[in-house]
Amino acid sequence: MSMPKGYKVDGGYATVGAGVGGAGYREIAEKMTEEGCKMNHSTARNVFLSAMKKMAKEMCVLYDINPTEEKVTRIASDPRFQDSIHQLLRDTSVSRAV
Repeated sequence: MSMPKGYKVDGGYATVGAGVGGAGYREIAEKMTEEGCKMNHSTARNVFLSAMKKMAKEMCVLYDINPTEEKVTRIASDPRFQDSIHQLLRDTSVSRAV
């Protein structure tokens, strides 16, 4: 289900790319298509949010929060949650490199 026009989560709009050295949904889709997996930017976004939902659900369970579908979707779509996951992955990869 798509978000209504002008939809904004409490923490702001979720973006990927420029600020953190990542790629936007369109760039991800183009790269996947080049590598033989036909994909458009909407599919790239859906795959990304699906992964975020899996992590959000596990975080709810970890912190004894009832993981309703609505709550998990809200958490996964929140740019603060996405940024936290990014920081966690970045910190983990830096500590392994040392």
